[in-house]
Amino acid sequence: MKLINEHLAVKARLLPTTGDGFVVLAGEIGTWRGYLPSAPARLAGHLKALAADIEAREATVFRAVFRTPGEGDALLAARGIHPARYDVVVLIRTSSVEAAFEVRESAAYKELAVALRGAARRTHEVVAGNAGRLGDVDHGQDHYFLFNYFYADDRETLLKVWEYTAGWFQARTKLADSALMRPVEGEPADYGLINHASWPALGTFLPHLIFRPSFRRFVLASFKANGIAAQPIIYRRV
Repeated sequence: MKLINEHLAVKARLLPTTGDGFVVLAGEIGTWRGYLPSAPARLAGHLKALAADIEAREATVFRAVFRTPGEGDALLAARGIHPARYDVVVLIRTSSVEAAFEVRESAAYKELAVALRGAARRTHEVVAGNAGRLGDVDHGQDHYFLFNYFYADDRETLLKVWEYTAGWFQARTKLADSALMRPVEGEPADYGLINHASWPALGTFLPHLIFRPSFRRFVLASFKANGIAAQPIIYRRV
């Protein structure tokens, strides 16, 4: 692991990981105009209705509102991985990884998955476990929700670097919650980690990404130095 401008590094204050399981089903449906998407609202509403029939701790549907600065387009191109441009995401949280696999085989989930796949030009589906945690993400709040799709050749280095970049967000943007999802063995590995987090308002995080030099000098620079592609997208709950 190599941290750039190491004097800016603060390791995240982590909570113990959980035994939760996750199913992530993401779709690229509309078009992107630069950093702004145009996902159809009608489809998102239909998916929300279908998600209500899934038996799990939570089944939440999100629509993208914009992308934020990331890193690693050249790395993704070199590895033949399409950039993450998912404008609709369904996140299902279960009591265990085993329960997540059971949910994915359920009739209710399959109906939802068919609806999303039928509308999407590209999808990503994965069962994951919890690999790191700042706090549980509260989907009962009308927050801005992050899904950051990470790729790296070395997954262990990716996890170590995340602990320090998450520390930057914790210190500078008052990030209170984050659930890091890691695909279980045998699942698609385009993204070695998917980070899910939230902020109550744009003003708590967006100005720091635009105006704080340390975001580029430390966060993005450390991703680049370690061969990490970070693809963050901000969503609202449907």
